[in-house]
Amino acid sequence: MLFFGFAVVLIIPYVVLLIYYFMAWNDIEETKFPSAGESRFPFFSVIIAARNEEGNIRKCLESMTNQHYPPDRFEIWVVNDFSEDGTAEVVLSFQNHFHNVRLINLSDFLKGDHLNSYKKKAIEAGISQSHGEWIVTTDADCMAGTEWLRTMAGCVISENPSMIAAPVRFMTSPAKNIFQKLFFFFQALDFMTLQGITGAALSKHLHYMANGANLAYRKKTFEEVGGFSGIDGIASGDDMLLMEKFGFERKIFFLKNKDAIVSTMPEATLKGFFNQRIRWAGKSATYRDVKIKWVLAMVYAINACLLVLALSALFIQSLWIYLLVFFLLKVVSEILFLWPVSGFFGRRKLLWTFVFFQPFHVIYILVAGWLGAFGSYQWKGRRVK
Repeated sequence: MLFFGFAVVLIIPYVVLLIYYFMAWNDIEETKFPSAGESRFPFFSVIIAARNEEGNIRKCLESMTNQHYPPDRFEIWVVNDFSEDGTAEVVLSFQNHFHNVRLINLSDFLKGDHLNSYKKKAIEAGISQSHGEWIVTTDADCMAGTEWLRTMAGCVISENPSMIAAPVRFMTSPAKNIFQKLFFFFQALDFMTLQGITGAALSKHLHYMANGANLAYRKKTFEEVGGFSGIDGIASGDDMLLMEKFGFERKIFFLKNKDAIVSTMPEATLKGFFNQRIRWAGKSATYRDVKIKWVLAMVYAINACLLVLALSALFIQSLWIYLLVFFLLKVVSEILFLWPVSGFFGRRKLLWTFVFFQPFHVIYILVAGWLGAFGSYQWKGRRVK
């Protein structure tokens, strides 16, 4: 019974934390920034690290070049990370028509050394060639709305931050069949939860969270903190680990604005999904922020307790009441938090699937968390530790 007492004690701070996230998210104003004269618009350098993205990079660049933003106030640097397909050729076709699109090859910046984080090196290469006062990073499979950079500019002018974390959402279609559609729904819900926590945590300076698919920072500040130095040996973390180096004292701003949302495709296969989440979990041991480590440990423990309770209840009938109470407290508090977040991202219709996905969510959290700490994974055709 000691374990069940521990489970009950554990669920209480989890529920309290989610209520805090809920209140923090609602406290963030959906700011509509005032328009400014073009002379005040900051110069943005958009950096896109691309490896084997022939199927995605065209739509990405189309959305980037269709911005309602002065073409002479932004540039796009696509860094070809040893692609083995036609990625470079697609980018070159844009370069021939848009003067602010440029392709560079990562191979020109390396001496043949093996790296554990090619993406950070690619971003560094792009920054080294950039002319902008602001660096904006996104991924080659992302698409932005036409007001994306204008909204970023409004934030820069009005808030004067050193770093901007902006929202990202997963697309939910097209899908080949109902199972893939449900799989996309699950990823959209799960990722939306992470985005909601990101906004809530950053707005209250509770802990650091970020996603490099929609991140902006001052080039000068990036250089002041030493760029990726010290974290360049870690496979991922070009977003959150860099944010830790910036620190809240340099003003990190979460941009809660629908025009700032960047959309990206979910993973098409279960293998790809687990590799992605293991990659994300793999950097957690390197966080300097103790508070995010406690949050991650709590989430892992909550899901482990739920699994143990469910398995134990199969053999001990009296444990069903513990399982039911534990499950309801977890799910109700999570749905409460997700209600306003899903409204912002236009994904409220997906909430009906939330309870249905709970078993898979528990398993993926436990597996990805464990392998992220002790295993390796395959990403973009490379084996990463």
